[in-house]
Amino acid sequence: MGQAEQAPAQGPRTRGKRPRANPTPKAGRNLPAAVVVGLTMLFGVLGGLLFLPLGFVAVTTTFAVFGVWEIFRALEANGTRLPIIPVMTGTVAMPFAAYLGGIESLLFALLLSSVAVLLWRSIEGAAGSANSIFAGVFALGWVPFFISFAALPLHAGIGASPLGLWPGGTVPEGALQVAVMLLLVVANDTFGYLVGASLGKHPMAPKISPKKSWEGFAGSVGGAAVVGVLASVFVLDKPWWVGVVLAVALVAAATAGDLAESMVKRELGIKDMSSILPGHGGVMDRLDSIVFAAPVAFILFGLAAGA
Repeated sequence: MGQAEQAPAQGPRTRGKRPRANPTPKAGRNLPAAVVVGLTMLFGVLGGLLFLPLGFVAVTTTFAVFGVWEIFRALEANGTRLPIIPVMTGTVAMPFAAYLGGIESLLFALLLSSVAVLLWRSIEGAAGSANSIFAGVFALGWVPFFISFAALPLHAGIGASPLGLWPGGTVPEGALQVAVMLLLVVANDTFGYLVGASLGKHPMAPKISPKKSWEGFAGSVGGAAVVGVLASVFVLDKPWWVGVVLAVALVAAATAGDLAESMVKRELGIKDMSSILPGHGGVMDRLDSIVFAAPVAFILFGLAAGA
């Protein structure tokens, strides 16, 4: 053999520092962009919630519409046609039904939307109808129905103003409850990211979301507990332990929502639902925690009403 056949050829040597193998943070996100976008959304939502509730419902509905549209595109790319018109109609109707009519109106809107999906798909033909109907009802329940629980606590405080301003400028307890829920979800995401990115070694669900670790989950619980205690005492005027219960329950719900969306994305073979939000991915990549946390918070606040 010749020398060239005995050993593989070596590439040219490079001087100086070796290039970094992966400049992306360990948790896989652009942190500065994620923080800016996250804080902008948080302040915008809280501003509407505390001063113009109808605006908050409109913003919530807009997020739900974008989330459902991302689901529609992801399913369509995998061969499942979502009945988009009845699903979008239900998506717009449910948050406003919850705000204006309460839990009964929300349930009626969900039922009516599901029937509309069935009838619409029946008219289009039988081919692929079963998957299409199941997907439509699933999308209605996953996004607009769950997220409408964030509008339910506002129903009791509706004022006479056509703009939806709180009467007398006083923010009702329901709006404060929703604000605390959002703060706890943000605390879950923020502290989980910071601790998980630096200390995460033991994945919670390696086959679904390899980057989500038990260390990050512990950081979420600890950080949210601090925020929950402060919010419970100074915002809700409740005992400190109420904040701890809320923090643990909402972190668990938010984590379950995150893992559920990760499972759906893995099944569909995609990394993010879209790239509309810099540093976050798609709208559903931000709503995944909230849609599970909102109904849990609504139930817990109802149980804690007498505390």
